[in-house]
Amino acid sequence: MLDRDGYRPNVGIILVNSRNEVFWGKRVREHSWQFPQGGIKRGESPEQAMFRELHEEVGLRPEHVRIVGRTRDWLRYDVPEHWVRREWRGHYRGQKQIWFLLRLVGRDCDVDLRASDHPEFDAWRWNDYWVPLDAVIEFKRDVYSQALSELARILFHRPGARDGCADGGRYLRGRTRARPRHVEAPRDEAECDGPCPPDAAPGREPG
Repeated sequence: MLDRDGYRPNVGIILVNSRNEVFWGKRVREHSWQFPQGGIKRGESPEQAMFRELHEEVGLRPEHVRIVGRTRDWLRYDVPEHWVRREWRGHYRGQKQIWFLLRLVGRDCDVDLRASDHPEFDAWRWNDYWVPLDAVIEFKRDVYSQALSELARILFHRPGARDGCADGGRYLRGRTRARPRHVEAPRDEAECDGPCPPDAAPGREPG
C-alpha cells in the first residue's frame, strides 16, 4: 500500500524502561541494530499497527506497555534504488512513519523474540536513550534522529524524568554505554518468574 507520492505507511517504536533506556534489536543474521518498525495494513490505524508489530517483533502485548506519546506528523525516508525490488522501481520511494514512544510496564522477560513465525531480531539490549546511530543503516539515520529528538521533549519534560534532553541531539552519533541484553539472560531472577524466552531463530529482515 503506497501513497500517491510513493511512500509506504509505517510505524516505528521507541520502547523505554524505567531508567529511560531504549529497546535496541539486532537484525536476524546481521550485525546492525534498530528499533522495531513495520508497515500499516489497509484498514489499520497507526496505533493498531503499532500494537500488532510490537507483538510480532518483540512479543509484548498492550498490557505490557503504556503509550507515552507519538510523533505529530509523518517522518519520511527514501530507500536507495538498489534496495528496492525491481518490480517496485519507479513507484516506491520509501517509508513514511508515525513513531510511538512506549513505556514498558511489564518485565524484561515478557519480551519474546519468537512470538512470530518470522522473527525480526535474534538478540536485544537496553541502550542509553541517545543511541549511537552509526549502527543504523545510513538512509534511516535522519528519521531516527528526528523521532528521538521529538519524543525526548515528551519523555524528559515529565515530572520525575531522570535525564535532560537539551543537548541530546549531539550525542546521537557518539558512543554511549550499551547494556547487552540477550533474551535468555534476565538482569535479575526477581524480574522473571520462571525461565525467560530463548533467543529468536533466523528469519526475514524487519519492515
